[in-house]
Amino acid sequence: MTVVWINGAFGAGKTTAARELIELIPNSTLFDPEVIGGSLTHLLPPKRLAEVGDFQDLPIWRRLVVDTAAAMLTELGGTLVVPMTLLRQDYRDEIFGGLAARRIAVHHLLLAPAETILRERIAGREVPADLPDGEIRVRQWAYDHIEPYRAALASWLTADAHLVDTGALTPYETAVRVADAVASGAVPPCDIVQTPEPTAETLAAGVLLFDEHDRVLLVDPTYKPGWEFPGGVVERGEAPARAGMREVAEETGIELREVPRLLVVDWERPAPPGYGGLRLLFDGGRLEPGAASRVLLPGPELRAWRFASEQEAAGMLPPVRYERLRWALRARERGTVLYLEAGVLVG
Repeated sequence: MTVVWINGAFGAGKTTAARELIELIPNSTLFDPEVIGGSLTHLLPPKRLAEVGDFQDLPIWRRLVVDTAAAMLTELGGTLVVPMTLLRQDYRDEIFGGLAARRIAVHHLLLAPAETILRERIAGREVPADLPDGEIRVRQWAYDHIEPYRAALASWLTADAHLVDTGALTPYETAVRVADAVASGAVPPCDIVQTPEPTAETLAAGVLLFDEHDRVLLVDPTYKPGWEFPGGVVERGEAPARAGMREVAEETGIELREVPRLLVVDWERPAPPGYGGLRLLFDGGRLEPGAASRVLLPGPELRAWRFASEQEAAGMLPPVRYERLRWALRARERGTVLYLEAGVLVG
């Protein structure tokens, strides 16, 4: 099962090229996530919709894109052609990581005409006469997203996707170029970790590592949103502390010499589609001077790392994860072990 994800700015010609592409790739089907965005206007209360400026900012949209793509491929097999703009790297990571967890390979391409051509296409784009505020909702929307597109190009997009300059190409010629690139192997599947989704409660072990200023090491996974501690799911028959040591070595290249001390046991309640389970945090101690310069991150699994103070971590970690850290730091100061339920101290 394969996904060909066609990215690009609004007005780059993704959808028209995708319609041509399904005629060129055998056993392929078009899936436009815009349909999910439109359906959410009928599923969610207006108050919730008004809280975001773009349906991509709704977690339910990102999950439904993954679930729908997986369901369509299970039903139809073959290749799914997805024309959809993705300008936020964390959203790309979440969606592509979710597909990878289902063993679905994603080929990521970027249609990139010159900005002058892009603006010309937006100016000439037809606006439905019966669409209220159509000029603003269609044309101005595309203009407003040129700057975010430019920022994504400068930071991560061109390094992540296979670039196709479509400035002088017709939609059919673009589709031929894309089909040839995928078939020839010029666009390999995205190098992103494949972490199977849990089917029951899980036991996970994280390890806190500190620098000389007692700042904690945080990592930015490619396969899920939000910063995290080094660590991962404990495998069957594996001791939790040893699992934490293994994950630290795999993720950062740091080999811990001593078994870390337990700081926190946190019960994470089930929150569908997640199953919850126990989350343990261990004290990996202070790294030796210069150890941070030797941190090695595997490209498919982690995008970045940094040391953060407790205050900085509060703005980086999801709320429950931050509470877990906060209590772990208190346990470290007191030389004790604390028990939490969903980040709340018990007892």
